[in-house]
Amino acid sequence: MAVLENIRVKMGAFITIIIGIALLSFIVDADTLQSAVSMFSSKYDVGEMKGEAISYKDYQKKIDYFTQIHQMATGSSNVDEQTQEMINQGAWQDILTEKVLIPTIKDAGLDVGEEEMFDLSQGTQISPVLTREQAFLGADGQFDRNKLVEFIKAIPTDESGKLATYWNYLENTMMNDQMFSKYVSLLAKSSVMNPVELRRTIENNNITSDVSFVMQPYGYQVDTTVAVSKQEIKEYYNQRKQNFEQKASRDIEYVVFEVQPSQEDINLSKGDIEKVYNEFTTTGNLKSFLAKNSEKQLNPYYFKKGELASISPILDSFAFGASPAVVLPVFQEGNIFRAARISSVKNIPDSVYVEHILLDGRDKAVAQAKADSLIKLLEGGASFTEIAAANSLDKNPNVAPGELGWMTQSYMIPGFDTCFVAAPNKLMKLETQYGLHIVKIKEKTAPVKKVQLAILEKSAVAGKETFQKYYSQANDVASKSAGKLDKFRAVIKEMNLVPIPAMGIEEGAKTVATYKNARELSKWVYGAKKDEVSQIISIDNKYFFVATVTAIREEGIPSLASMESTITTILKREKSNEKMLAKVKEDVKGMANIEEIAAKLGTTVNKQSGISFGAIGSQSFDPIFIGSVAGAKENTLTGPVKGNVGIYIFNVDARQTGAFFTENDAKAKASQMFSYQLQLLQGVFEKGGEVKDHRARFF
Repeated sequence: MAVLENIRVKMGAFITIIIGIALLSFIVDADTLQSAVSMFSSKYDVGEMKGEAISYKDYQKKIDYFTQIHQMATGSSNVDEQTQEMINQGAWQDILTEKVLIPTIKDAGLDVGEEEMFDLSQGTQISPVLTREQAFLGADGQFDRNKLVEFIKAIPTDESGKLATYWNYLENTMMNDQMFSKYVSLLAKSSVMNPVELRRTIENNNITSDVSFVMQPYGYQVDTTVAVSKQEIKEYYNQRKQNFEQKASRDIEYVVFEVQPSQEDINLSKGDIEKVYNEFTTTGNLKSFLAKNSEKQLNPYYFKKGELASISPILDSFAFGASPAVVLPVFQEGNIFRAARISSVKNIPDSVYVEHILLDGRDKAVAQAKADSLIKLLEGGASFTEIAAANSLDKNPNVAPGELGWMTQSYMIPGFDTCFVAAPNKLMKLETQYGLHIVKIKEKTAPVKKVQLAILEKSAVAGKETFQKYYSQANDVASKSAGKLDKFRAVIKEMNLVPIPAMGIEEGAKTVATYKNARELSKWVYGAKKDEVSQIISIDNKYFFVATVTAIREEGIPSLASMESTITTILKREKSNEKMLAKVKEDVKGMANIEEIAAKLGTTVNKQSGISFGAIGSQSFDPIFIGSVAGAKENTLTGPVKGNVGIYIFNVDARQTGAFFTENDAKAKASQMFSYQLQLLQGVFEKGGEVKDHRARFF
């Protein structure tokens, strides 16, 4: 709500400014007016694609549209935070598809015609978009063409227009899906491994080497005698500046005041739990009592010995050391007070293997009658698998008909609790939100003692005075800093506080350092200047931050000046490594025995077998070393070779040519690489479309 209110305030100010500009238009020229409008309106752009601004208004319209689609698809007008985030992402992706992805695909010569669209929606090649649509599935969970036809026929008679809106959404989705499918198919057909590449891939994996080698590591210290000139830095930057391209990020320093309950607050919490303790010891309805009086409701889970220790060792010891009649008195752990009663004790297995037949439960009488008739057939010796295949609505293609597999208390269908106490191979009926199930326990693990524990819990919460104390401390830092870095550092030194750094914060970050829900902090960071100090920024009404921006990195290629220090370090290390290579060459000059070389360099000889060139990237070895080994002659001392982590001298002791890596393996590897490249496709599209995403400023 705070974010929405902030947007409303900003938009209100924006409207006032526009009215003011409209009045000024009588006395200023049109070009000046246009410039002013552009300057103000750009503040309310959520992003940019292909040089075109995406306004807040247009993005919100798209969000409203997808919210409407969601409501029509689910029948619910309730949208939680997670669903809202999904809708927001869907709206952005739709704009990206419309303005970047589809135009790029069309530039490749691809399109979807009217006849093709008709075939996808009503012809012989129904789109997967429709075959997966819940509204068009029959009772068996499969696509039902009749339902699709009924839907299309109903569109003209729907006065609300909702069916037409939803159908337009489906048509657009079908068209996009078909375009993407064609584009991926085009790329797949273009990803060809010719005979030479195929042969090399097979050889690179089948030819392996056994190697003896010594390695002189570079070490972490750069040679201080090495010098780097300004010209060398400039040349290095110009040759490689594309490699330095970066996302926008910020570094900050901050102090944070975490609100902790005072002793008075703790005493109040203790008093609250003690007031209801006696009733807790005698109540016959623990579920209702805990719902009214405890921060934790009755947990239906049955714990075995040791599992409660992660919550509290005291609870674990009590649950498996006391009799069911005993009540654990109130005890304190940190700022939490607890008391406990044993609610139930059972000997049950950790897991059960379940088979089921799912029936349509909408008409309960019909479902019960069908279940009874199927149970008679099963009890008469009919195959559970065959009956499930013919009657169950669960058509999971990845398992045998009727198989649900192993279930635990943490991983089971809601409503299947009784499976843990049911006898193996006994048929029973269970109702769940999915329908009516005929259930059979095929197998179970050995039963063990487990306890269901009722825990009365109350946490000490900071009161108004405590809250104000921490707020005042944060306010002292913010007000005395007056937005200035030098004053900020002086104040925190005076208060014996230590500034904490947080590096590389991206725009819209929800987590800063270890603090979640930190969107307000990251939003301030991206609106602030370097060395600016914030006012109090509150997170979760528990943490009060005062922060300063210590570094600003904008999106794109950084300047030479900002990269000078980094490049200097790189060049000094490179020169140090070259210097070390020259020294090693001089030290081992004339030596032909690897043991003698190892002794001279003060190291030992290492051995490694099965090194193949095709395994570069999948082995822990330096790729330069692997490449050098693959190209070296057998039984010939090679080196020194300057690798990534050190200097190598080696001998290929033996080389084998196997046949374990086949043509099919090579093609499978190429297919895996293609799949990986597809995952990068969206990023490639976004870069080509010059996509800039500034939604975090508003959402």
